[in-house]
Amino acid sequence: MFFAPPGKLKRLGVVGLNQRNGDYISKLNRRSDYPKVDNKLITKQLAVSAGIAVPELYAVVETNHDAQRLASLLAPYQDFVIKPAHGSGGEGIVVVDGRQGKLFRKASGQLVTLASLEHHVGNILSGMYSLGGQPDHAMIEYRVRFDPLFKDITFQGVPDIRTIVFKGYPVMAMVRLPTRTSDGKANLHQGAVGAGINIATGVTHHGVFNSLKIDHHPDTGHPIGGHAIPQWDVLLRLAAGCYELTGLGYLGVDVVLDADKGPLILELNARPGLAIQIANGTGLAPYLRKIERDGDAKAPVETRVAYVEKYLADTPQN
Repeated sequence: MFFAPPGKLKRLGVVGLNQRNGDYISKLNRRSDYPKVDNKLITKQLAVSAGIAVPELYAVVETNHDAQRLASLLAPYQDFVIKPAHGSGGEGIVVVDGRQGKLFRKASGQLVTLASLEHHVGNILSGMYSLGGQPDHAMIEYRVRFDPLFKDITFQGVPDIRTIVFKGYPVMAMVRLPTRTSDGKANLHQGAVGAGINIATGVTHHGVFNSLKIDHHPDTGHPIGGHAIPQWDVLLRLAAGCYELTGLGYLGVDVVLDADKGPLILELNARPGLAIQIANGTGLAPYLRKIERDGDAKAPVETRVAYVEKYLADTPQN
């Protein structure tokens, strides 16, 4: 982690919480645009309308009466994901990867009953996992089959790729790798590994696990660095296109790589965390300054991505 006096952190180009909030989020993200990313259902609807790839939505449970029909809603599907529309940090997400008789098998291998899933959906509707504890909706959607690239550097769960998009330009990225500690979830605060990615080439380097720099996955023992993310240019275009989708100038874009469908937008975040700097071993500030100086937010997505691939590989830290 970045443990150093404030002056040194500034020289290293590290963006702190106050700077992120004051210089970027408050100035570039209108409050009126927050529902576009805070509500995953709205995000998905906007993305589908814009032709942006997302996991297919199977059903939405809006009321307790709807929850009583859960058996029929799930009947067509052997595997699926249940998640709160207003959830955050991976809370409230249940991944079912198969069935065993009348039971449902979670990604962890645990078998649960229909009654257990109905109870979980009821908790989602009550707002147990939503921002601010407000009543929520439960979404049932396609379960991602993660790309085999990650099979040796993940423990259960589905890895995802977080990209910071600044004024329409992808500026920093990391892949979040589930671990035993994180219970198969791709969430750094719950113990997942964050592995930095060269933003221009899509190749991974070292990782961070519980704030410690690591080179091998803590559960599998396999090297984290040197993995080339497939279809990286497609992923960059998806991330960059979320600027037009949301109108947010400082944005976190989470993408999953499906083995069959390629990159899919999983969710968006108007207040992305700063741990991505730790995973990459460098601060965000030089990248943001470069875009502020040379970038054109009105340029087409393809032009912005081409700029990133050409000029952001070796941004100097001063």
